[in-house]
Amino acid sequence: MGVADLLYWKDTRTSGVVFTGLMVSLLCLLHFSIVSVAAHVALLLLCGTISLRVYRKVLQAVHRGDGANPFQAYLDVDLTLTREQTERLSQQIASHVVSAATQLRHFFLVEDLVDSLKLALLFYILTFVGAIFNGLTLLILGVIGLFTIPLLYRQHQFCHVGLADLKLLTSSDLPALASQSAGITGVSHHAQTSLLFFFFFFFFFFFF
Repeated sequence: MGVADLLYWKDTRTSGVVFTGLMVSLLCLLHFSIVSVAAHVALLLLCGTISLRVYRKVLQAVHRGDGANPFQAYLDVDLTLTREQTERLSQQIASHVVSAATQLRHFFLVEDLVDSLKLALLFYILTFVGAIFNGLTLLILGVIGLFTIPLLYRQHQFCHVGLADLKLLTSSDLPALASQSAGITGVSHHAQTSLLFFFFFFFFFFFF
């Protein structure tokens, strides 16, 4: 499943899990320190993996299993990089670093006065934004927007297309009318689901 499928809620369950995971993580970072959040997540992960490992050992002790490591398949995955892969990755990183340094030099050393003034205006506007919202708040609003705006836009497009088709349909086009209605209903269902997630997190964020 690609990013577009997640944002358009093609699979409601998968998109809901991803959206909920992102929002819970960001809300935790908003109310707790990043060290505390990282430590609790790591501790939860370790408790899960250790518990599963001990469970396999217990099964081995009562002769109901071989006691094999349940994560052995992942442990056997070769993570080493070949020389060619390492060189290619290093070149890509170096290219991005050089490109970023060039852009920063262009703006901050005033190679082009207009571009530098535009950047200064942008940072000036961001000082007002920063006085109202912090970075995590903007990130949370951005995630909510990513998971709601594309779907609502597509729903809006479907409604317009459906209304236009309804005007052209005659009484002999009942099967096409039923198919059109079913498609719009399906999109509406996805839109309602995403809106439920949106309003839940909006209420939680602003009232808790």
